[in-house]
Amino acid sequence: MIEIPEAIVIARQVSETLEGRRIERVIANHSPHKFAWFCGSPEAYHNALRAHTIEGAIGFGSMVEISAGPLRIVLSEGTRPRYYHPGEKLPTKHQLLLEFDDGSSLLSSVQMYGVVWVFPDGKLDNPYYAAARHTPSPLTDEFDYTYFNSLLEGEKLESLSVKAFLATEQRIPGLGNGVLQDILWTAGIHPKRKVSTLSEEKLYTLFDSVKSVLTEMVDQRGRDTERDLFGSHGGYKTVLSRNTVNQPCPACGALIRKGTFLGGSIYYCEGCQNLQADALNHMM
Repeated sequence: MIEIPEAIVIARQVSETLEGRRIERVIANHSPHKFAWFCGSPEAYHNALRAHTIEGAIGFGSMVEISAGPLRIVLSEGTRPRYYHPGEKLPTKHQLLLEFDDGSSLLSSVQMYGVVWVFPDGKLDNPYYAAARHTPSPLTDEFDYTYFNSLLEGEKLESLSVKAFLATEQRIPGLGNGVLQDILWTAGIHPKRKVSTLSEEKLYTLFDSVKSVLTEMVDQRGRDTERDLFGSHGGYKTVLSRNTVNQPCPACGALIRKGTFLGGSIYYCEGCQNLQADALNHMM
């Protein structure tokens, strides 16, 4: 899934690889997908985009936004974009195919669910897009501790888990269940721990982990559980992910476990993120 690191990395790659390329042909919704969401009619994408030139791309939240003349192409969530050199064989299933004047292609396929939007710049009225576009990114100076702390205002902290705080309700667009795992491991906090049990010092540690881990993931070209524009895995080695379940924690040697919580998988170290020990310490 595209989250903050992948959005930024893929957008940079699109800009470096496709800037100046003219769109010759567009095929949208070639393989109908129940959970592929388009903006307007996908049949209109060809006439709208044809002959426009790619001017660059930016990543924000879980979205990659590509500029093509007066239009914007947004790929998000489980939509996987992939660049193909001229003459390379293309997969038969896809939800958006852009063919360029040099014979290269950008093919996007939706996995579980995903966005494939084409719209005039400034003309999309969508709350998720607006939140991702205009909410401060953890990678910016605007996302400071004061701002981070303000995200808790009005929340029922006694019932709010740390996972729910960070990865739901679009409080931090693009920070999803994938990047969450290593953020919490770095902070030494179990995903199920209640925010109300965090001391001011621990809350700052969590804030610092959000910024430092996401920065490292971007610097390492994304996570090793995800692929970039060229189909290569990212260089950031996840500590907690499907790749490391039942392996020893690199910090303490305890086993890394997998569970379920809030409708998704969680990964945690039995030693570094001990929920029972945290509860006892909070009561003392």
